[in-house]
Amino acid sequence: MPEPTPVPMSATLAADEAMARRRRAGEEVLSMTSGEIGLPVHPALAERLAAAVGDNAYGPVAGSKALREAAAGYWGRRGLGTDPGLVVAGPGSKPLLFALLLAVGGDVVVPVPSWVSYAAQARLAGARPVAVPILTGQGGVPAPERLREAVAGARAAGQDPRCVVVTVPDNPTGTVASPDTVRRLAAVCRDLDLVIISDEIYRDLVYDASAPAESPALHAPERTVVTTGLTKSLALGGWRTGVARLPDGDLGRALHSRLVSIASQIWSSPTAPVQRAAAYAFGEPPEITEHIAACRRLHETVVCAVADRFAAAGAVLAPVRATSYLYPDFEPLRERLARRHGIHHGEALARCLSERHGLGVLPASAFGESRHVLRLRAATSRLYGDADEQRRAALAASDPLELPWIRAAVDRIGTVLTGLSETGVAPDPQS
Repeated sequence: MPEPTPVPMSATLAADEAMARRRRAGEEVLSMTSGEIGLPVHPALAERLAAAVGDNAYGPVAGSKALREAAAGYWGRRGLGTDPGLVVAGPGSKPLLFALLLAVGGDVVVPVPSWVSYAAQARLAGARPVAVPILTGQGGVPAPERLREAVAGARAAGQDPRCVVVTVPDNPTGTVASPDTVRRLAAVCRDLDLVIISDEIYRDLVYDASAPAESPALHAPERTVVTTGLTKSLALGGWRTGVARLPDGDLGRALHSRLVSIASQIWSSPTAPVQRAAAYAFGEPPEITEHIAACRRLHETVVCAVADRFAAAGAVLAPVRATSYLYPDFEPLRERLARRHGIHHGEALARCLSERHGLGVLPASAFGESRHVLRLRAATSRLYGDADEQRRAALAASDPLELPWIRAAVDRIGTVLTGLSETGVAPDPQS
């Protein structure tokens, strides 16, 4: 009997658990490892979830009619007319993404860097990930010309790439692919007959509302699946709710049939009480859109302040346009880090910041890059306070950086980074 496919623990979740253990042990740590949004539930959503607690029956596998119609309206307001009959809801966009890989079949193209679970899910589905680098400053989307070359090479070698997963806006870099890059991606995927799975869970966290992220579904509507959820925009990770929009046409209907069949065998139906609250959220009443706008302003303010601290220490990073993520590159400090700290790769750099200074970050290798690069992923979304009272104050503040707990966190990050770039310590024996 063949051995089961090795399943590594999600790097973000494993690192977050490690930081939580250290905090419980009394250590002073700042966790910047996972994308958990440290903000309270909006009262209107909490009320609807509580009111739906009696909804304890199985529902439709694809999700309730109310939720699917609300999701269709959400996409329609963003220029993506959607048939509710081609919407599938699930217990989070993450299982939906995995089910979609099963439904499409074949091997999977992933950008480098990309979210930690794309390549892992491809392997779990029995596929082989085909890694394609991004364009500088345009994370989440494989460079279109490199995509064409990589797919041709993979097919010549006997692989069967059938889809490409993209993230618009991007985790881990916090950047957004340009409309031109997205258009060229769509054209290449049409030429190569690739399905595009566009993970757009960060779409509502683009800072500049006048320059929203562009979905590949605008340019290749017949072959693009779009997924999203409420985990990031509304800080509802624990509620586990997500939706997928299938393309209108023969391909979309075939994918819908397979996706619903897969869902019926894995999760049966989405959680009923959460669906009622999610339908309300996707309907975008004023109090919800205003709340998301406040979250977006908070993310931008704190991200920019932390980005300034990385830059002051000598790291280079592309301007963050969305999300709460930073992807600084310490390559300009390579010689200094090696000489003064014995650090020669990103994993040693992340370990130094975590173990010596209590600053939890992840190395670029967690996102598919070589361990030798000196890039890190840092998330600022856990810096808003330790209790809901502080987090509400952060959301309401005209200048969150004036709040003492946020100011202290940002200053500590700056102090650690400055010390790393300027002072010498004993080499790390594990580097």
